[in-house]
Amino acid sequence: MKTVRLAALVAAAAVAAPVGGAAALSPTVRLAIVHTLHGCHTWSAAGKELGPNAKIRIKRGTKLEIRMNCPMDFDFAQTAGPPLVLGDLRTHAGTVRTIVFRRAGVYRLTATNVQSSAEIGLQTLGADSSLALTIVVS
Repeated sequence: MKTVRLAALVAAAAVAAPVGGAAALSPTVRLAIVHTLHGCHTWSAAGKELGPNAKIRIKRGTKLEIRMNCPMDFDFAQTAGPPLVLGDLRTHAGTVRTIVFRRAGVYRLTATNVQSSAEIGLQTLGADSSLALTIVVS
């Protein structure tokens, strides 16, 4: 009886286990939108500012997490690449947006601030930057 149970567990585990390259977990890339004095906001990765127009290269299946570290809300739009599942286009301050890139291609996203820096009392020099992100997926 124990042998039958063990065989059933092994069979169930074999069916449930992913096969081949899918066995590896999808990597995650983390970016943030942060408030800056010049231009109001910029892309950031691991504490390093990337500027308002950034480009990253990732592998197919990678998850991109975008943390809203700027006190403004942003509307996201896809302007190039195979269709993505973006969900609610508005992302609020303090939240994280996760996007999975399942297909190879060149994607372009824009993030437009909903409020101006003056409307929420932030001090900046110059006009508020428009954010654009190019993602090259291989």
